[in-house]
Amino acid sequence: MVPVTCTVSTEDGTPVPGLRREDFQVFEGGIERPISYFDASTQPASVALVIDASPSVLPDAQDMKRAADALIDALAPLDQAAVVDFSAHTYLQLPFSDVREQIRRAVARVDVRELLGDTGGSNIYEAVYLAAKELFPGRTGRKAIVLLTDGQDSGLGLTLDFASSVPQTGRLEDRLTFDDVARLLAAQDIQIFAVSTENRPKVMTPEWLAAHQDATLVTPAARTSGIPPYTLYLAELVRRAGGQLYFLREAETMADTFHKIAQRIRAEYTLGFAPSPSYGPAIHTGWHTLRVEVPGEPGARVAHRAAYYVPATQ
Repeated sequence: MVPVTCTVSTEDGTPVPGLRREDFQVFEGGIERPISYFDASTQPASVALVIDASPSVLPDAQDMKRAADALIDALAPLDQAAVVDFSAHTYLQLPFSDVREQIRRAVARVDVRELLGDTGGSNIYEAVYLAAKELFPGRTGRKAIVLLTDGQDSGLGLTLDFASSVPQTGRLEDRLTFDDVARLLAAQDIQIFAVSTENRPKVMTPEWLAAHQDATLVTPAARTSGIPPYTLYLAELVRRAGGQLYFLREAETMADTFHKIAQRIRAEYTLGFAPSPSYGPAIHTGWHTLRVEVPGEPGARVAHRAAYYVPATQ
């Protein structure tokens, strides 16, 4: 069974509730697959707050903490949240809990000034990878990571050369890559809601992101787009895992942004399909592209992970 968590929204971002199995179509590699599992339940969500506490976000630190508090306010009563912060290293402030006061105290402990001595850069994608790997195994239902950051990762050496995001011959086998992070999120069907403290690049409108949903955003041609590479990689991670990219400063209030995130998490649908029986044991390894459509909702936007990954057998 391949699970595909998705959200359906109108052009203004309002979630579309009440859809049924027959309203959806799922395509794998361009071929429609029968939907054998469907869930539109309101079971509690598991949401990990991953907060950048590196020196580069010091001017935005208090805004980010207020943003995290706004998300806590917007969660449903039975939703659980975990709190992680990071600079060069990653720190678990609180495992999953549904006790709001515990979550608030964990957010309050996030302190950029305390981590100024944690030299070695800002390891954004390592923190996301560790949160997904250590916090989510065994958890069922809707799963999401809310990442608050400026996007300026210094750990993976990412450039607009796509080769910088994937494992390379001659490099240490245990060296984390961007591709590893995307694979793990896809394997666990964890959606990521990235909230950037930077300004939205002019070209990166919601319409532009929707038009580029089916192909990687990381290309040499992006050099002329005016989009900083670190913002492009945040968008690429969201494209691959599903979720949404937000910009902290463009909403009227932080509460608006995080109410939208919580609303989207609560309105998620989970679809499941079996790969074609003709694949049998010969199903090919690597990425398999996904597309979800809702034909009866003209103009609706469907957000979901772009692909699922089949690892090579040992």
